[in-house]
Amino acid sequence: MFLALRELKYAKMRYLLIGFIMVLISLLVLFVSGLAKGLSSDNASSIQKMNADYFVLQKDSQNRLNRSVLSEEQVNNIEKLTKDHPSTPFGIQMTNITKNGSSTKIDVTMFAIDVKGMLAPPIVEGKMIDSSTSNAIIADQSLKENGLTLGDHIEDQITGKTYKISGFTSGQSFSHSPVIYMNLKEWEATNKPLNAIALQSPDPIAKKELSGVNVISKTEALKGIPGYQEEQGSLMMMIAFLFVIAAFVLAVFFYVITIQKMNQFGVLKAIGAKSSYLARNIMSQVLALSIVSLVISIGLSYGISLVLPSSMPFDLSPQLVATCSGLFLAVSVIGSLLSLYQVAKIDALEAIGRAA
Repeated sequence: MFLALRELKYAKMRYLLIGFIMVLISLLVLFVSGLAKGLSSDNASSIQKMNADYFVLQKDSQNRLNRSVLSEEQVNNIEKLTKDHPSTPFGIQMTNITKNGSSTKIDVTMFAIDVKGMLAPPIVEGKMIDSSTSNAIIADQSLKENGLTLGDHIEDQITGKTYKISGFTSGQSFSHSPVIYMNLKEWEATNKPLNAIALQSPDPIAKKELSGVNVISKTEALKGIPGYQEEQGSLMMMIAFLFVIAAFVLAVFFYVITIQKMNQFGVLKAIGAKSSYLARNIMSQVLALSIVSLVISIGLSYGISLVLPSSMPFDLSPQLVATCSGLFLAVSVIGSLLSLYQVAKIDALEAIGRAA
């Protein structure tokens, strides 16, 4: 470590430039990762946060919750089979609403749930509706950006029914639209069918016991949301390529620097320095630069997130930062392996001869 620090102090400009490039790469990785997580939440947070392990859907619905339609008989049969595990039916419908006194249409997704059951969202403002409440809903607080407030009345443009906002929840969206929750009584009053049944069970009910339905995991349900898999796949590929590029860039930089110091390494070997000592020197430099670069890029990422518009979905959680940081450090170490190989095969006599 002593030799590594002395060299970093001696060649400040060289390592500052390398560090600057590492900051830019790690900042880009963190920003794209935060964007991917934000888009994922904006597209499917209502399903991600559901307290359920599996969903029962109509067989030919292509694993899409909003395409599934369950008959009353199917719902009753499923509830009989799942009586030993928590389960609850729910409905989904994408629609648009208008605020009373306004003609501006707002895209939303309506969820019908048992408001006392396992799918009930947390309330951040106002109060939760009960199972018998009529014409009342719980709305995601992102609708406040459209001018909606507690107590406002909205009209569903499909059914023409008017509802009062009794409370707000947080972080509930489906297919990039805010979610509105109502009780099952209101849902049935509009003659809308139930779309799925949520299950809490480590072992889903056997498909062979039911006809005309599929039992899918939460992961499969998320992939069935329109655009979710394609959106996340594209962003994950970008992040993977960024890590590959980072590995190549760091490998080239440290390889060139190592080649430039071959004579010095040879002299050090000749006076008794072991290859393991020189390898630790290079590894210390790589890790020191990587850690400092990560600290700077994490600070910049959170700083940028503060000035991003609220309409841009961006979620840089501590868990995501820790994962990206660990991967970046691993990539940095992998990128330095070529340099370590060059140091290991240095011949002291040849290096002294070249130095002379």
